Amino acid sequence: MAGIKTFDDLFLHTLKDIYYAERQILKALPKMAKAAEDQSLRDSFMLHREQTQQQIERLQQVFEALGKRVQGVTCEAINGLIEEAEELLEEAPEPSAVRDAGLIASAQAVEHYEMARYGTLIAWAKQSGKKEIVSLLEETLAEEKQTDALLTKMATDQGKNRKAASAA
Repeated sequence: MAGIKTFDDLFLHTLKDIYYAERQILKALPKMAKAAEDQSLRDSFMLHREQTQQQIERLQQVFEALGKRVQGVTCEAINGLIEEAEELLEEAPEPSAVRDAGLIASAQAVEHYEMARYGTLIAWAKQSGKKEIVSLLEETLAEEKQTDALLTKMATDQGKNRKAASAA
């Protein structure tokens, strides 16, 4: 984090972090969709891919509103979460209910990271009086929460976890 001397520097660095993360997620979602056994899970991953593209566009608007060049910085956290999902696919190579439960868990770990980052950026933007970008970030945070709720519903209410447990 060299070069972070001000609150605005910290904000910009965190914005670059989530921008990088969203771009990595955009690449990972089709792989996760392809790996899922359940069609509704595949569909939800592809829907979230479309949302992620829109989220990237919103982040670009935030950079523009700040008068900053659009760029990311390597986010080791998201790289690690995606790597964990890839390890799951190596360990559970065949489509199955167990792998689907693992994919849901991996996706939720990513959603929780994103919610933490967007929540922080919103709080900081409000603190700094950056009202024009708060609504862009809030729209994305709402989508991330919605996706997390959908994944929870799939795991519990739709019985993906129960199906995985009975398959073991």
